[in-house]
Amino acid sequence: MWPRSQPSRLHSLWCNKNNNGQSSSATVRLSKSLRVRVFSLSARQRQDQSNASDAVKAIPYGELSIGVPTEVRTGERRVAITPQNAAVLLKKGFKQVLIEHGAGFQAQFPAHAYEEAGATLVNATRVWTDSNIVLKVRPPRLRSTTLSPNNFISGLREGSVIISMLQPNSDRYKNVIDTYQSKGLTSFAMDMIPRITRAQGFDVLSSMANIAGYKAVLEASNEFGRYMTGQTTAAGKVPPCKVLVIGAGVAGLSAIATARRMGAIVRCFDTRAATKEQIESLGAEAITVDMEEDGAGGGGYAKVMSKEFIEAEMRLFAKQCAEVDILITTALIPGRPAPRLITEEMIASMKPGSVVVDLAAENGGNCEPTVPGQLIHHKGVTVIGYTDLPSRLPTQSSTLYSNNITKYLLSMSPKEGHFGIDLNDEVVRRSIVTYNGELLPTLPPVAPPAPAAHKIDAVKEAEAVALTPWQKTSREVATLTAGMGTALALGKFTGPLFMSNIFTFSLAGLIGYRVVWGVAPALHSPLMSVTNAISGMVGIGGFFIMGGGYLPQTIPQALGALSVLLAFVNVSGGFVISKRMLDMFRRPTDPPEYPWLYAVPGLLFGGGYIVAASTGMAGLVQAGYMVSSLLCIGSLTGLASQATARTGNLMGILGVGSGVLASLAAVGLPMETLIQCLAVAGIGSTIGGLIGRRITATELPQMVAALHSVVGLAAVLTSIGSVMAAVNHLDALHMVTGYLGVLIGGVTFTGSIVAFMKLAGRMSSRPTILPGRHLINGGLLAANAATMGAFITAAPGAPAIAAACLAANTCFSFAKGYTTTSAIGGADMPVVITVLNAYSGFALVAEGLMLNSPILTTVGSLIGVSGSILSYIMCKAMNRSLANVLFGGISAPAKTDHKMVGEITKTTVEDTAQALKDAQKVVIVVGYGWSQLHPECGEV
Repeated sequence: MWPRSQPSRLHSLWCNKNNNGQSSSATVRLSKSLRVRVFSLSARQRQDQSNASDAVKAIPYGELSIGVPTEVRTGERRVAITPQNAAVLLKKGFKQVLIEHGAGFQAQFPAHAYEEAGATLVNATRVWTDSNIVLKVRPPRLRSTTLSPNNFISGLREGSVIISMLQPNSDRYKNVIDTYQSKGLTSFAMDMIPRITRAQGFDVLSSMANIAGYKAVLEASNEFGRYMTGQTTAAGKVPPCKVLVIGAGVAGLSAIATARRMGAIVRCFDTRAATKEQIESLGAEAITVDMEEDGAGGGGYAKVMSKEFIEAEMRLFAKQCAEVDILITTALIPGRPAPRLITEEMIASMKPGSVVVDLAAENGGNCEPTVPGQLIHHKGVTVIGYTDLPSRLPTQSSTLYSNNITKYLLSMSPKEGHFGIDLNDEVVRRSIVTYNGELLPTLPPVAPPAPAAHKIDAVKEAEAVALTPWQKTSREVATLTAGMGTALALGKFTGPLFMSNIFTFSLAGLIGYRVVWGVAPALHSPLMSVTNAISGMVGIGGFFIMGGGYLPQTIPQALGALSVLLAFVNVSGGFVISKRMLDMFRRPTDPPEYPWLYAVPGLLFGGGYIVAASTGMAGLVQAGYMVSSLLCIGSLTGLASQATARTGNLMGILGVGSGVLASLAAVGLPMETLIQCLAVAGIGSTIGGLIGRRITATELPQMVAALHSVVGLAAVLTSIGSVMAAVNHLDALHMVTGYLGVLIGGVTFTGSIVAFMKLAGRMSSRPTILPGRHLINGGLLAANAATMGAFITAAPGAPAIAAACLAANTCFSFAKGYTTTSAIGGADMPVVITVLNAYSGFALVAEGLMLNSPILTTVGSLIGVSGSILSYIMCKAMNRSLANVLFGGISAPAKTDHKMVGEITKTTVEDTAQALKDAQKVVIVVGYGWSQLHPECGEV
């Protein structure tokens, strides 16, 4: 302990050093002119903030004692520090935490709880005389009372620190501030902490306002003579209570939420236009006046409105008072008298038995009849003017206040394990009142943030593209006309076979479009995984070019076999991964499931199909295609909700199985080739299943990308093999679709590999911006177009030219997949995978048109369209442009002058474990899609 005759350690370190850090014989006192220069936070000082921070004098926690006195002001039942936070401060290294006997009694924190936390229980004198830092809720009393017979602040040493609520902008505690000056104390006002992002954890006003709004509704319901909610009983119908909340700040929103939970009809008025969405999100009705004027002011508070607006506002209040049963007013700016919004005439117009709760009573009140601190009855209306609503929930309010003041105290740490005051820190500078006895000038309020440039541009763009009813209808008619005209032209210049496939493509695409909109965001990644598994049906194309008996004999046959192998790796692994993803959403309380029963229809259909095919095909192929298509559609539909998602995955397995069976029947492979096909498919399925089961849960997203690359490579191999197998009798449709299959499959292959490597951390997640990348991508597209032209004109009957063009196309598409995907940051990989999934679907469509396979056309259209819509949904959620995604990849964001808002809070394993132990709910947000946990899965 320090001798009473010596200045405190804080004071000596902060004040008795010269610029070189040497001891000075005289205490440094800042002149008024110097004080203004130091504390005005000039532009130059902000520029040199980091250098100035280095000069902050830091004192080890181990040399500092914290004192927590009993609150003695009338009606105050809170305590500044709870046992839990006393333990936190001691764990951080503070010498001791001194708690006055009985300090937490009224807040229901017993003495033994503090002792178990490691705090020291002492009398009032020792709290003040032995402490370097005193933490309080309200300012100390300066005169003797029954509860506080002595003026204990006289025992506080010069240079000590005291932190409490203080209201320095009013004259209410001027004598306290004068005493701080005369004693040479450093004081902080918790109620002056600015409402900025970094200070949210210290914002005691928001914490207390939240409680006040909640308690206001409870107090009103206690005095109100009816139910809050409406009821219909045998004795009659009870109408719901109507509540009007004036002000949608923290207290107002808390009151709205509480009243809505109790079943009341709630209306709310606020001068700030930005609060309308918040009001409506809580289920209340936002009411407004018939004129436009935004009331947003500095520091998160409303500003003073114009005379015309106030007059319109008063007319609105007069009308509402005659209709509502409960009125809660919250209009208040700290340090200023409360605005008078409700007159005696308005109160008199309220129905008898109505209740008014004035949360601004401490500063005079928003209602004329309000008596601060009292409940009165005015012309049949109960007017509650309590000024201690947070203190009426002492346990909860003390807990929140203690969290705020503890975090604030620990934030003043220039280096680990040390306490120091940095006056260049905006939060510190705006909340400090006296610094070693010097009264610091108050800074102007925090200015409201200017609208961001991109938001202004968005508003202007929205205004520019606003359509009249005539324009809207005209565009719809033009789109419909173009679609019908395109169908007419295709019907004229193509054949029945092509139009049959287009018909299938259109219907499947429409179904895919309708299905995806209903999928919950938490199921987007399982949906991607299932569609990726279904896209493994690209291997069906390999059936058409396989041959050679037990082993392939030609290059096209080898490519077909390799395509089937890769496709079944994807099918098996994809469905296993989908199951594991969906199992993460299972809860112990979910009803039992019997997935093995779905083997019954699979075995019956498969066995019956084989038996029926042995006696003649008839329409079995078309029947198999129909069953496969319907099951795949049902699979995507099942992914729309948690309740049916696992069933959807099983339907996808049945759909792929029936499609493979029907395709084998359609190809009619010889027995030797059929054995080769089944062996290759079995090996691929085994590999995929093992991969899907052995990876860890954190590797599931990147494994979806890895398996997706297999689909792209299989599409490339199938397309090349099909063209080479029929090179002597190629038609135009076969050449175009084969070339596009190679192009789309190649982009999907390398793009998926890059996505896998970024998600797996094997490649930097930062965008790889190649010099002249737009020129490179444009050149690759031009090269693709040139080789396609050469391929179509010269390939028929010329295998060498066909092979050369396809090889060049393959190389160009591989390169384009890399250049477009590598230029995307790792955070955008979920969108990349979805886009590539859509690409693979369209590759399936091309393959279906090439091989005249309705099942490939149907499934490809379903995946391509659903993947495109899912890409659009995810792009909107992640603020991306779908056009940029589909036609050139997601470009890296341009460099801007935007600065990161907020702060990074470093923690330890022990602190994290303690936080998890103390938490009632834990929400883990890792990224987009499957990692957005189902709301009921956030409970730990």
